[in-house]
Amino acid sequence: MTKSLFIFFLTLFTGLHSYSQTSFSITGTVRDQKESLPGAGVYLSGYKVSTVADSEGKFKISNLKPGNYDLLVQMVGYLPYSKSVIISDKSVQVELVLKESTTTLNEVVIHADPNRAKYLKQFKEYFIGTSPNAAQCKILNPQVLDIDYDVTKSLLSIKSSDFLIVENKALGYRLKYMLDYFEYNSRTRIIYFSGHPFFEELKASGSRIKKYIDKRETAYYGSSQHFFRSLYQGKGKEEGFIINKMIKIPNPYRYPDSIIYKNLVKLKTPGKSSLISKSTAPRDTARIAFWLKQQDMPKFIDCLDRKEISADNLIYTYNKNLKLLDGTGALAISYTREKESLGYSKTSFWIFRPLDVPDYEISVANLTQGPVRFYENGSIYDSRAMLYEGFWAYEKVADMVPIDYVPQTKR
Repeated sequence: MTKSLFIFFLTLFTGLHSYSQTSFSITGTVRDQKESLPGAGVYLSGYKVSTVADSEGKFKISNLKPGNYDLLVQMVGYLPYSKSVIISDKSVQVELVLKESTTTLNEVVIHADPNRAKYLKQFKEYFIGTSPNAAQCKILNPQVLDIDYDVTKSLLSIKSSDFLIVENKALGYRLKYMLDYFEYNSRTRIIYFSGHPFFEELKASGSRIKKYIDKRETAYYGSSQHFFRSLYQGKGKEEGFIINKMIKIPNPYRYPDSIIYKNLVKLKTPGKSSLISKSTAPRDTARIAFWLKQQDMPKFIDCLDRKEISADNLIYTYNKNLKLLDGTGALAISYTREKESLGYSKTSFWIFRPLDVPDYEISVANLTQGPVRFYENGSIYDSRAMLYEGFWAYEKVADMVPIDYVPQTKR
C-alpha cells in the first residue's frame, strides 16, 4: 500500500504559550489607513479566546503566558489579518492595520471549472480528513476557496482570502480557519497546508455536550499534542508512548542496479532480439515491463527497529520555556492505549509493521531539519522540521482540539 506523507504547518503549532506562573497581556488598536475600526473581532489562533475592539478600536487579551501567539482579525469589508506576537517577560502592545477588501462575499466570482467538484472533494479528504469525525464535518462556505491544478506538476493548490468556516458536529466546534495555503502533490503524495484556526463552541444540550467531551478526549489522547506534552513532563512512557527508530534497509524485493541494467540493455538492444517471432514478442514486452518496474522500485524500505529508545536520551532543556527533541532520521511513536481502527488500516497512511508487533496506533515523525523545539502545552516551535506519516497524518482538522485543551479524565 502506498504511503502518504503529511506536513501539518499550523501556526498554532509554532510555539504557543508555556505554562509558567506569570501572566501577561496583549493590548492594541485595530485600524485601517485612515481611522480606528470599532467592532473588529480579534482572535487567538488555536484557542477559544477572542475579544472585540471597543468604540476607539482598542482591545486587550489578558492572562497569557510567555510564548509565541498569532492574532487573527476579522472585520466586514476588510481582508482577514494575522500578526505574530512574542511574549517573553512583559506585556505587549501592537497596532493592527487592515486592508480594505475589493470584493464582498456576494460579489465573489467562482470561475467555471468542470473539475472543481473533484478538487473540492480531494481538499475535504486531505484537509478535513477521512476519520469517523470527518464524516460529521461540513465546510459552510466553500465558495471562498480559490482552486488551481497544475497538470504538469500534478499539484493541487488552494488558497482563500477569507475565513473558511468548518462545522465539526463530532467534537462540537465551529472553526474559523484562515487558510494560508494548501497543497497536494499526487506524484509524491505529500500533503501540506498552513493556517490559523479559531475554535468556537457549538451550542448543545447536556447529553450532546457529554458526547462532545468523550470524542474530544479520544481525539486528544495519542495525538502529537499529547505526545509532546508528555515528553515535556518526562512522562512519555507513563502516558502510553513507546519510541523506536525507523531504519532503512535494502529492499528485498528489488534486484541490484547492475542486474536491472543488464536485462534492460539485453531486451532493448537491436540484434537477435529484433528477429524474434510474433509469438515471443508479447513475452519480451512483459519482461521489459517487469524490469522497468524493478527500476522504479525504491532501493530502501523503512523498517521498525525493535530496540526501544528512552526519551531521556532524546529530550534536553533548551531554555526556560522550551525543550528540545534531539534526533535525526525518523522516529516511530506507538500509542499503546489505543489500537488501529479498521478504517485507518485501509488508508494510504497506514504504517507497515511486523505481524508480531501489536496493532497499536503507530505514527512516524520524520525529523527533516534536525532537532525540534517544543513547549509544555505540546505545541512545536519548529513546525517545518516535522513530516508525519501513519496515524498523525491520518488525523487532520476533524480531529483537532484547541492548543489549550485539557482532558477531564486521565487514561
